[in-house]
Amino acid sequence: MSARPGPRLAVVGATGAVGGVMLSLLDERPAHWGDIRLVASARSAGRRLSVRGEQVEVRALSPEVFDGVDVAVFDVPDEVSKQWAPVAAAHGAVAVDNSGAFRMDPDVPLVVPEVNPQAVDDRPRGIISNPNCTTLSMIVAIGALHRRYGVEALVVASYQAASGAGQAGIDTLYDQIEAVAGARDVGQVAGDVRKSVGGALGPFPAPLALNVVPWAGSAKPDGWTSEELKVRNESRKILGLPDLRVSATCVRVPVVTTHSLAVHAEFASEVSAAEARDVLRAASGVVVLDDPAGTEFPTPADVVGTDPTYVGRIRRALDDPKALDLFLCGDNLRKGAALNTLQIAEMVSGG
Repeated sequence: MSARPGPRLAVVGATGAVGGVMLSLLDERPAHWGDIRLVASARSAGRRLSVRGEQVEVRALSPEVFDGVDVAVFDVPDEVSKQWAPVAAAHGAVAVDNSGAFRMDPDVPLVVPEVNPQAVDDRPRGIISNPNCTTLSMIVAIGALHRRYGVEALVVASYQAASGAGQAGIDTLYDQIEAVAGARDVGQVAGDVRKSVGGALGPFPAPLALNVVPWAGSAKPDGWTSEELKVRNESRKILGLPDLRVSATCVRVPVVTTHSLAVHAEFASEVSAAEARDVLRAASGVVVLDDPAGTEFPTPADVVGTDPTYVGRIRRALDDPKALDLFLCGDNLRKGAALNTLQIAEMVSGG
């Protein structure tokens, strides 16, 4: 790539699913960065990928790729980030990590630019963490409501897309859809969907096609999953509310990309649905789609491929004047991963 003025960026994990979205975002936001280095495992080194209209060769991950880099974004598994983000920081780069390796590290800020931008300045390890995609699909809107009303508790049910489990999740869903397609009797007898897809469960514990699976993530104590605890712990850290009451049930649904959440939010002061709509309409990164009588509300099919958090079905709770019920959708690969990471990178590099 020809030399350009501006800060140098390294994209680690450029050949992955989130890395591909990151490259698309860089095409859409071409002006900020100078040199862009694409980095991946030795297996992918030598491939050429298009960035801002130019072909760039992928480099193998090594300490030298961070020489002269201002910001390094990581879209890789936890264990890779855990090893290499400190290396990038030691070479003088700010490491912005999209994995779960550092999210709850007290010396690593967990940042959503629309909610807690001030946190980027307190990074003693030279690392900034990006929240989980499920948390990100709701927290921009919840943060706006918190600033107005003071959130005290959240009860969340997530409806998470297959892509949250990576490319394997996407491939598994498509394979299962093909297996049941055209068989109109499938799904009417217990076990017949499982029989139709055979052993092709992929990363899911049960068939996802024609089904919903009340399990996302790995097992944690007392029946909780890792995804459910991420929603709790990350919301507390981002909002600066260590005692915030959060209860989440995470469900995988047969959607390719875009997570949805039904949220019951309790506040310190009385709320009205009309005022809440105004607060959300004024919030950066939020789009309100809320006219049920006109069948206007967010759905994954309408939101996928877009950047904002979409909010609808905004109602004051029937039994609590200090609570709201609402439905949110956000593309888990864009704002839920690549875009938030890139926004942080732009902030710390003067964007």
